Amino acid sequence: MGRRSGVLEFAVLGLLHDAPMHGYELRKRLNVLLGSFRAFSYGTLYPCLKSLVAQGFLVEDNPDVEYVPATALNGKRSKIVYRLSPEGKQRFEELLADSGPNAWEDEHFGVHFAFFGQTDRAVRMRVLEGRRSRLEERLERMRNSLARARERFDDYTVELQRHGLESVEREVRWLNELIETERANRTGRTGTSAGATDPAVPKTSDGRGREDGSADPSGPPHDRPGRSDQER
Repeated sequence: MGRRSGVLEFAVLGLLHDAPMHGYELRKRLNVLLGSFRAFSYGTLYPCLKSLVAQGFLVEDNPDVEYVPATALNGKRSKIVYRLSPEGKQRFEELLADSGPNAWEDEHFGVHFAFFGQTDRAVRMRVLEGRRSRLEERLERMRNSLARARERFDDYTVELQRHGLESVEREVRWLNELIETERANRTGRTGTSAGATDPAVPKTSDGRGREDGSADPSGPPHDRPGRSDQER
């Protein structure tokens, strides 16, 4: 997959893994999920959907309904609902398990992180550590560039480069915190469904995890719902 198309395909498969959707709803969810990276248009999304259908990763419900793209003039929307095929579910699991250098890049990392709740802990760790390593390499280059810029460019150009440097430094600190949280977490997966229990966590008679410190509930600390004041 190309870099740009790969990001979109991964995001589409991940969102449809949660529930089937028609194209209009899927586009809204994509803009919420990845709006900080790019705004998606129908001209980008629908060719991706058709490609995934052709590859057997998606199935169209009501495919006999003629597709009319939504516009400000006609207000029509596609009636086709897209859902994952068994092959699509397998493909999504393969993408979730990818922790190689491609997953560390800016846009790909954002998609991987969005689906961390469904990703094995070991994969999360490799992606986070790989991303940190990539940014530390970038920091070294940026610091060298900033040192040269102070001698060659005006104050505004130097300030712009310094701003970029500080942004990367903040992300490295954020990654350090996430990595420490993952290391402190004993469970292997955070994406448990509502009402499900983790067999690794001893339960009290009322079904809650023990509070004696002998076992941690599933998921990293920032993902766990807090206890009520009465329970504390």
